[in-house]
Amino acid sequence: MEITRINPDELHEPPGYHHVTIVEAGRTAYLAGQCPIGTDGELVGADLTAQVGQVVSNALIALAAAGAEPRHVVRSVVYVVSDDRAVLAEVWRQLTTSALGPAFTTASTLLGVAQLGFPGQLVEVDLTAALPEPRSSHPIRGRGTS
Repeated sequence: MEITRINPDELHEPPGYHHVTIVEAGRTAYLAGQCPIGTDGELVGADLTAQVGQVVSNALIALAAAGAEPRHVVRSVVYVVSDDRAVLAEVWRQLTTSALGPAFTTASTLLGVAQLGFPGQLVEVDLTAALPEPRSSHPIRGRGTS
């Protein structure tokens, strides 16, 4: 699988991500929006830092279950409950400097929104990954149906 990331000369220089991501064939994983919800089903933290940390943890687990790593992400959408650009920039900084950081070097969108699905939820990350060829020693894990 080959992933090519491009910034056309005719477009502005983006701050850390790429305008275009091309995947040459292969399999794709579409992750549900990763929320700051712990294994107990409860919202983790009332502040952005705690919630971003949980979202990062959940996204890494979901990617691993699909047999992928952050570098395999080809599209991300980040939702933040705020209309303050400084808050949006801080969430972006936290994400890009986390273990999930390589996921945000690809085609990415950052949005300020009015609210998200869970009461008190402040952030959510939606990821699409181009999956590497499966290895027999690294099967896809988790509960699921075909």
